[in-house]
Order: sequence, then structure tokens, then C-alpha cells
Amino acid sequence: MAEELDLPSYRSRLDRVMAERGAWPEGAPWVRDAMAALPRDGFAPRRLWRWDGRAWAPVDRAVDPAGWAGELYRSPDEAAVTKLGDGLPTSSLSCQAVVADMADSLRLEPGHRVLELGTGSGWNAALLARRAGPGQVVSVEADPALAAAAASRLAAAGLEVHVLTGDGDLGAPGRPPFDRVIATYAVEQIPWAWIEQTAPGGRIVTPWGRLGHVALTVAEDGKSATGWMQGLARFMPTRTQHALRQRTFADIRQGTFADIRRASEPGATGATHRDPARLADPWGLGFALRVALPELTVHTGHDQDGTSAWITDGHTSWAVLSARPTGGAWTTQGGPRRLADELETAWTEWETAGRPGVYDYGLTRTPTEQYAWANDPHTGPRWPAGGPGRAPVVSS
Repeated sequence: MAEELDLPSYRSRLDRVMAERGAWPEGAPWVRDAMAALPRDGFAPRRLWRWDGRAWAPVDRAVDPAGWAGELYRSPDEAAVTKLGDGLPTSSLSCQAVVADMADSLRLEPGHRVLELGTGSGWNAALLARRAGPGQVVSVEADPALAAAAASRLAAAGLEVHVLTGDGDLGAPGRPPFDRVIATYAVEQIPWAWIEQTAPGGRIVTPWGRLGHVALTVAEDGKSATGWMQGLARFMPTRTQHALRQRTFADIRQGTFADIRRASEPGATGATHRDPARLADPWGLGFALRVALPELTVHTGHDQDGTSAWITDGHTSWAVLSARPTGGAWTTQGGPRRLADELETAWTEWETAGRPGVYDYGLTRTPTEQYAWANDPHTGPRWPAGGPGRAPVVSS
């Protein structure tokens, strides 16, 4: 079937697209070499899942080999869904560009002891093992069936990886301290166990909530970990931090703007000179608002008057910024919170901080708190991060 599919041509096309985009990490050439030696099709199950606009439909290699390969190699930015639960994706083969970016952020060297959380198909563990060496990678997977399948694939590839079944948020208790820790699922709060199990000076790379992925360095005294945002990658949510999981796939269905608007009449109107179009920039203001007001959902739309925005807190309050042909927007808001006013305040704070972008933000975790910061971890503005339900959405 592999010859019939001509899988090398699929691989070559994706490699070429990555090269043309400059997506291969220059500082970590081992990543490209590892992906060539251990292609993702060698770790994909025979059934994938594709969204057909209404539901997730199976794509079986035996029935539709070209469709299966096309799903697997569609784009550097597309994950391949490998398992569903309650009609929603629970596991995937992560998109190639993000896997490469996170591997680059890990700064992995031969001989490093590595802890991976979320084995999934085993592909990422295979890449890590090829770099770190035999027996250096421990991978934890919550789903026993996925863990067994991944262990089998890794063994078939000739790689020595210790695959454990358990709660990834607990790390790998009893194992030696790790030099590198990487998660393949998103957490809202960085589990303290990960920091405790990382050697001082070690590095932790993980998707953080719905904001992107972050790389933290553990302090020499082991009492904190801090580091910078690395990009806007999104992954499956942890199975144990329920607030994040529920909102990740149900945020549009639960507490929609229309529902909240019907339940609360307008309480205040006004105007702003702000251009709502700025809210749609995920690398600038959009990201800043997701840090400062993470519970808000912001949707934007464009018509002949300009860009307008519809905002809710997902519960009781809403606001609309309606574009004015002369610039700025009319504001209307309802509910106990004044979301347009809160937005105005956060917007001003972002400008005062010098309009930081994604890479100007970072995260710090201590035993008792977690907070985001901008520009400088010690002197820059900071915001509490990681509380229940803090899972923002900004979309257009």
C-alpha cells in the first residue's frame, strides 16, 4: 500500500513547503533530519478523522488511501485527528510545523534525560529519542490503548523509549530528574510536578491554555520556572484540567453572544476612537487581551462601515463595538460587567507597555501562583494566569 500511495512524494511536498516558508529551525537541523528518518505516516493509525462541515467522518487507509495520506500530509499547519471521544477530538498527530517549532524551543542535546507528557501516536517521542539517545526518553500517556499502540510503533522503529500509562499532569514520579520536559497537550496551569521533576536549569516546553506555547527554565533553587512565549501553537487540552477542556471545543456553543444578549438589555451606550479591527490581530492586541481578559470571547466582522466586534464573558455580560464610517466605533454593553470599558482599560495598558507582541510575553510559575508578564519578568506588567475557566477565544 505504501508503494501505491507513493508516500515519499507526500513527504517531499510537505518538506518543500516547510523549506519555502522558512519553517525548518535553523538552530536545530536535527529536527528536519529526524522527521525525514521517522516520517509521520509511520506513526499514524490506519483510521484518521476529517471534519466534513457537520461532523467528524472516518478516513480509513484501507478504504481511501489517497484521502488518508492527504489528511496526514495536508499542510504543515494541520494536525491529523487520530481519536474521538464523545464526538470530539481527544488525540491527534500534531501539525508538523508546530512539532518542529516546539522541538527547536526545547534546545535538546544528545544525552539529555527527557520527559514527554502525552505520547499519543508516539511520533514526537520517536523524534526526541532519535536526538537524545536510547533509553533517554520517558513518555506518559493517559489512554492505555494509545500507550500500547505507541510503544509498539516505537519498538518497531528500533527506538528505546519508556512508555508509561498514567496522568501526565503528575509527570513520572520516581524517575530521575529530567533535563527537558515537553508536553503535547495544553495546560492552563503548569503542573508543579513538572517543575519538581526537572533539574535546575532544565527546560520545560508546553502549550499554555489557548494562548500558544511557552518555554520555561527552572531556577537554580528549583523554586520557580519562568520563560518566554514561543509561538501561537494550539494542542489538545489536558484531560484533567476540565475548565480548559470544556471551553476548548464548546466555547462557541456554550454562552453564545446571542444567548447572553437576549438575557441582558443594553445598560450603557457610548463611543470610542478605537478601531475594532485591531482586535483581530492574534500577534498584537488580540494576544494582549487574551492575557489581560482571558475569560472574554471576541468575534470581529467587516462590512462597508469597517470592522465591528462582539464581546461576551461567556456568562452574563456583553458588548458591541459597531464601526462608524468616520472612524472609531459606537459602543453598547449590557450585563453586570461593562466589557467595553474593561476593554478600553486593557487596550490603554497595552499601549502604555509599548504595544508588546506575542514574543514579548512570558510566564512564571511558583509553588503558589502563576502569572503572565510582558517585556520583563521582574519589572514588566503582570497578570494572574491559570485560574479556573481562563480560556479565551479571539476570532474573526
